[in-house]
Amino acid sequence: MPEAFITVKTTPMHRIIILLTVAMILTGPLAAQSTEDSVKATVNRLFEGMRNADAALLRSAFTDSAILQTIARNKEGQDIIHSARPDEFANFVDKQEKGVADEQIQFETIKIDGPLAMVWTPYTFYFKGKRSHCGVNSFQLVRMNGAWKIQYLIDTRRKNCD
Repeated sequence: MPEAFITVKTTPMHRIIILLTVAMILTGPLAAQSTEDSVKATVNRLFEGMRNADAALLRSAFTDSAILQTIARNKEGQDIIHSARPDEFANFVDKQEKGVADEQIQFETIKIDGPLAMVWTPYTFYFKGKRSHCGVNSFQLVRMNGAWKIQYLIDTRRKNCD
């Protein structure tokens, strides 16, 4: 046998370790993708509830103690922060007709560390088919009992969307 070839004897245990290592390397990105997909699904559920005027679906995306805030400008041109509870938002949605409130988002950044996720989504909001405003949503989600929920949502709003 030429010296360039080295034969290594493997035991069944070595083969199992090698197979498990290869499986972990190959499935690791799939597990991360699955987690990212479930985070996206929670955010999408919020906007599906909004589009369908389904307050119950919208509420299901939030934790019981969630905080919603908007950064906007007052009449004097100063930036202000308006706070609301998910129930206030859900009540607004509940009073709309299906398809009236439509927020179109783009998932720009998603970061996940264990039970915490951060999602950054630029958006354009349409009301009764007309562009109302645009901005960026910043979500903080937590995984509770195996399900992702929105704990904190803050957004910007501006009329000049060009």
